[in-house]
Amino acid sequence: MNEVKNSMIKNIVNFIGKDTSSKNESKKVIVIIRILIISCFFYFTANAILCNSAFGNMRGLVLYGIFLLLFVCIFAISYYFSTKVTLWWFNAGMIAWILSSVHYFGWDIGVQHFLLLLLVLYFFSSYKHYASKILFAAGMCALRIVLFYLYHKSTPVLEISSMEGSALQILNTITIFFCISVIAFICSKDSQELEGKLVEYNNQLQRQANTDALTGLFNRRKAMTYIEEVLRHSEKGFSLCICDIDFFKKVNDNYGHNFGDRVLEKVSAVFREEMQGKDMAARWGGEEFLLLFPDRNGDEAYIRLEQIRKRIKDTVVELNGQKVRVTMTYGLAEYDFAGGIDGTIKEADEKLYMGKEKGRDIIIF
Repeated sequence: MNEVKNSMIKNIVNFIGKDTSSKNESKKVIVIIRILIISCFFYFTANAILCNSAFGNMRGLVLYGIFLLLFVCIFAISYYFSTKVTLWWFNAGMIAWILSSVHYFGWDIGVQHFLLLLLVLYFFSSYKHYASKILFAAGMCALRIVLFYLYHKSTPVLEISSMEGSALQILNTITIFFCISVIAFICSKDSQELEGKLVEYNNQLQRQANTDALTGLFNRRKAMTYIEEVLRHSEKGFSLCICDIDFFKKVNDNYGHNFGDRVLEKVSAVFREEMQGKDMAARWGGEEFLLLFPDRNGDEAYIRLEQIRKRIKDTVVELNGQKVRVTMTYGLAEYDFAGGIDGTIKEADEKLYMGKEKGRDIIIF
């Protein structure tokens, strides 16, 4: 039973959501129009019941029957004509209904507020076309003013009691709010999804601009930005290390550049695991890396760096059956308020080369 019910619901949804036969048109707009027409079916049916039972005459019932048939036809043509044609037929049908309803049942039932529905639909139905939207808005406003002066004090053709008028007022209000909510929901959902995709795309571009493609670490530019940010928010300063992979050129020469890339990835993975919290690792260039230890003096950074050195030394890099162990040499410096960031980086770089001269696989502080 549930499967049959679900199948029926799916078929109805697919039927309403069927695209137009015209190419290069928004499916969203035609679906909105169909939902509005279906809402009008229920609306006219409810009006016809109120008219027949409460007003006790056939003229109102015939009026609702004519417009119900008209909107059935508009619903049908939505599958064969363009969205623009369907939209104009829907607008024309609604305006004809508004004029007829105000004439027969009076101003007080509130059917004139359907003009706002048409205005909202028209603004969301097309991209750009600003001049036509302004003209349409002006036309709807003018029509409402004309109807006000013609009918707000006149006696309706079909006189209704205050209770019956209140019932129609409530029905009109519910229908208008529902239809405008449908338009707003579908269109805002679409725009919000698009905005979300744009935000995510911008974030992705930002990550790409700040990240080294091979290692996934910060690149040099982002590293400098991060160091400056740390310095602005830290009273203790930081310690900084410049390090590189020992004999990396020989690794590339002996095992190929693919293996060299694998080494860089493995080393970077260790940095990501070890550099937690505010600590930061960045690819400084080639086989050279920068490690930042915010709010740590040189002694504290040295302890952390020794753990990293041992992990790098114990790491086995494997590719296509070939296994290699690598080591790194490290130059460590505390932030020098006199020399600034550039001076601290230069000091760490000089200590790195001192480490290479002393045999590599060593931390110089």
